Amino acid sequence: MNTRLAKLDAGEYDAIILAAAGLRRLGLQARIRATLDDSIPAIGQGILGIEYRRDRSDLAAFLAGFEDADTAAAARAERALGLVVEGSCDVPLGAYASVAGGRLTLDAFLGLPDGTRFVRERIEGDVGEAEALGKRLGERLLDAGGREILALLAQPARGGRVA
Repeated sequence: MNTRLAKLDAGEYDAIILAAAGLRRLGLQARIRATLDDSIPAIGQGILGIEYRRDRSDLAAFLAGFEDADTAAAARAERALGLVVEGSCDVPLGAYASVAGGRLTLDAFLGLPDGTRFVRERIEGDVGEAEALGKRLGERLLDAGGREILALLAQPARGGRVA
């Protein structure tokens, strides 16, 4: 981080985006000029997942103690949304779920890479309905213009693939 800040100070960059949390941890909070509070990350960002074979019940039992129920619900909601929208690495799609007091809030967007068109929606509900909330929000994104955005993304002129 210090190397990048030094390059900024030397005029090699006009601007730089760094993690505010990292700057704060290093005692450099005075260097923060603005934050991207309104941004929505890609689905699953910041969630640590561990995969293991289905037949390894011993690992499932061992790892169960490490699972955070709120994080697991957030992951289920975000993933369900992505499956409805058929998100991939080629689709500018973001979702962020948070849980507080037994309630889940899910924010999501779908757009064109150049930012000329996008849809953004939010849903809230009981944390026990995480997957259903994700599915409903995915449908709302599609209904609000997401289908048209996906169709534009599929066009070769937009960098999409031809079927």
